Amino acid sequence: MGWTIDDMPNLRGRIALVTGANSGLGLETTRALLRSGATVLMACRSRRKGEAARAELLELGSSGVDLLELDLADLDSVDACCREVQSRYERLDLLINNAGLMAPPRLLSQQGHEMQFAVNHLGHFALTQALLPLMEGREQARVVTVTSGAQYFGAIAWDDLSGEKRYDRWKAYSQSKLANVMFALELNHRLEQSESTVRSLAAHPGLARTNLQPLSVASSGAWQEALAYRLMDPMFQSAAQGALPQLMAATSPSAQGGEHYGPSKFGGMRGAPKRQPVARAARSQEQRARLWALSAELIQTRSAAV
Repeated sequence: MGWTIDDMPNLRGRIALVTGANSGLGLETTRALLRSGATVLMACRSRRKGEAARAELLELGSSGVDLLELDLADLDSVDACCREVQSRYERLDLLINNAGLMAPPRLLSQQGHEMQFAVNHLGHFALTQALLPLMEGREQARVVTVTSGAQYFGAIAWDDLSGEKRYDRWKAYSQSKLANVMFALELNHRLEQSESTVRSLAAHPGLARTNLQPLSVASSGAWQEALAYRLMDPMFQSAAQGALPQLMAATSPSAQGGEHYGPSKFGGMRGAPKRQPVARAARSQEQRARLWALSAELIQTRSAAV
């Protein structure tokens, strides 16, 4: 049968922050963590949508759920969110970098970076850096960064990260998802080198039915894409099933730093979670270190890259 939420340990007394917690994988992850007794901070871009999701959870009998405003496309918003966590809680046990954007037309973040790279990678990079001090010393503290199967097709366009020379929305998405897993592995390497108590893992949901697909179609107007999703619909699993790999990475006592979890069947598209290999492009420590240095520079400068 494989690993399910029934295998999650008791999480009472533990505090988790989930980005993009108001829908899809984030909402299902929040629901499962609350079910196991954790206090969950729902970090959402839209306060209205976040409040609606929180109200739904409270109506179902959940407690210990809080709401934070977080726009990953604006590094100043990331800073403000982290200050709020520090002020309200002063500690954190689990950070699940779940929020994502998939294949829109070329847009720029508040600081002038290509939107998918900014939201999926840079925003989470900055968030993690700021929250790590709150996690240090906590037992089984973990950062889980959510990537996707697109990582296997990704390449980092070192000379054109923001797609100024040429923009392909799917290549940009794959680049950001490769960056996710590169970040997760490099973070764990650095944590181990510094003898930190925190560990970093990665996970991907396979083909999970979330709002990313309809939003992608709506933003692009691509009828071919809409048709492809309809034809592939039987292969998609639920958001609850898609959330299992990140939940396993975040909570399973057997999960270790530097590991990557995804669905176990049909080439990683669906099924119970298990440990999965990462993209070949993410296995070079030299390339991961290069991305780390570049990302650190970008979040520090805050200058527009237009």
